[in-house]
This record gives sequence, structure tokens and C-alpha cells, in this order.
Amino acid sequence: MPMPTSHTPYWRHNLRLISALLAVWAVVTVGVGWLGPVLTFQVFGWPFGYWMASQGALLVFCALVAIYAALMNRRDADEAALQDD
Repeated sequence: MPMPTSHTPYWRHNLRLISALLAVWAVVTVGVGWLGPVLTFQVFGWPFGYWMASQGALLVFCALVAIYAALMNRRDADEAALQDD
């Protein structure tokens, strides 16, 4: 069954958002692996590359989930307000 045309912009926006967040995820994942050994300065007594691999990437991943949830909650509220009118 085809999707109603009223939902098409919603899903187009959702897919663009997911694509952007997945691109950030991929850059962080690959970037930490490739650049980790090059980042030799110290942060809190640990090499920055080690810190990014163990803590920084995890913080970025959690931030991506929080950003997606916040943006989609706002988008869903806007969609609900439009449907109530």
C-alpha cells in the first residue's frame, strides 16, 4: 500500500536527518581509528587518541541519539499540531 502523500515530506525530512547523523557517526568512527595514533598530546594525563577512542566517541554517539530524539520530538509535535487544525 503506498504511503499517503501527506506523510511524504515528514519521511523525507526524517531520512535526511538520519543520513546526516549517520554521516557524523561514520566520520567519528573512522576518524578515531585513523587519527588516534597521530593525536599524541595529553588530556587529563592520557594521550588524546586513547581518550577519544575510549570516551570521546562514546559521548558523540550518545549526543547523536539525544539530537535525533529532540529533533524528532519537535517534528512530531509540529505534525500533531498540523493534524489538529
